[in-house]
Amino acid sequence: MSREIPYKTYLSEEELPTAWYNLRALMPGKCAPLLNPGTGQPMTLAELSQVFCEELAKQELDEEHEFIPIPQPVFDFYKMFRPSPLVRAYFLEKALDTPAHIYYKFEGNNTSGSHKLNSAVPQAYYAKAQGLKGVTTETGAGQWGTALSMACAFFHLDCHVFMVKCSYEQKPHRREVMRTYGADVTPSPSETTEIGRKILAENPGTTGSLGCAISEAVERAVTTPGYRYVLGSVLNQVLMHQTIIGLEAKKAMEKYGIFPDVIVGCAGGGSNLGGLISPFVADTLRGQRKCRYVAVEPVACPSLTRGKYAYDFCDTGRVCPLAKMYTLGASYMPAAIHAGGLRYHGMSTMLSELHDQGILEAMAVSQTQVFEAARTFARTEGILPAPESGHAIYGAIQEALRCKREGKAENILFGLSGTGYFDMVAYGKFNDGVMQDYVPSDEEIQAALAKLPPQP
Repeated sequence: MSREIPYKTYLSEEELPTAWYNLRALMPGKCAPLLNPGTGQPMTLAELSQVFCEELAKQELDEEHEFIPIPQPVFDFYKMFRPSPLVRAYFLEKALDTPAHIYYKFEGNNTSGSHKLNSAVPQAYYAKAQGLKGVTTETGAGQWGTALSMACAFFHLDCHVFMVKCSYEQKPHRREVMRTYGADVTPSPSETTEIGRKILAENPGTTGSLGCAISEAVERAVTTPGYRYVLGSVLNQVLMHQTIIGLEAKKAMEKYGIFPDVIVGCAGGGSNLGGLISPFVADTLRGQRKCRYVAVEPVACPSLTRGKYAYDFCDTGRVCPLAKMYTLGASYMPAAIHAGGLRYHGMSTMLSELHDQGILEAMAVSQTQVFEAARTFARTEGILPAPESGHAIYGAIQEALRCKREGKAENILFGLSGTGYFDMVAYGKFNDGVMQDYVPSDEEIQAALAKLPPQP
């Protein structure tokens, strides 16, 4: 029997999870392996360790251990900003006049303003433990770059960030937060790498994409002694680190005898959504609970809803391993929408497999619809959400309105992955009524998919 939940619920420090959850160990249909683009064979630990820290490479390949212990230094860092609150959205429920109960896990209560710190901390820790000098990475809207620069400052590592050019120009405040924490920030694509110069030659005037920035960051890492590349989403290791979100949410809801009927999250590369749903999906796979899982992505970059489930390069420069995922093609250049963190041509291999199995649903939404939902949330719940998080809010509102039509008092949980206080240019365009939507044509998507590599 469930009982009324407070507006905010926090776990005690003693209740904090001490291990991450690895859903792949339980999945009946395993994710297809990463492939070496040169040989077509599954990537080995030795090959991955040339790009990633060795311990992270091990986590990337681990499909055996259901729980991975959190190192004590990482756990101690987590205690500075965790646990994050589970919030009952009473005021949003009232505004929607819905019988549904809406809950959200708020990950914006740290300096980086998002969930990204959950993975930045362990990745920086493993790099330091390996004796590295520094790391390289990419960032879209800037949340990941901010989080990694914070973690690197704490563990005394150099940090070089390639920031997608449109976000570099739209979000100068996030850029300056990164620089304040000691990171070097370069707009991508740039003239500082061979791949960047090639992309600029082929796409003059491009505003970039996460795929472009990944290529440049990987090139810089493999050509700089003492450096490795770290990624803020997509990879199995990153989704696993983010399960701290779902583990906390599940434990907090169980205190009140509550289990969600629907879980909604924004989807770009998949880390926020994968981290939120993994512990709940485990119960579904065991036949213990029924729940719907909904990914919300932008119509301008609709990998799950209009992409193809196939092996593709993880980056535009085609230097990374091949991953089997829902993809629009590595050459696809998304429009410069304001949800920069969702402008990625592919999707996590784990979420792609769950979607292919029919466990994960997907929907696509325009950015004006997203900002309308974000405004509603800001005016009712008092938090200005990031544009990425606005996608999850939109999905949750649609589910709540469905419950209203059907007269169902379902429990809806969504991930509020970050705050939007550095996204005021975007909010300004929305408030001025000049924000535009972009829907790619079938021809545009098919042209990019036609360039997929030969399938194994």
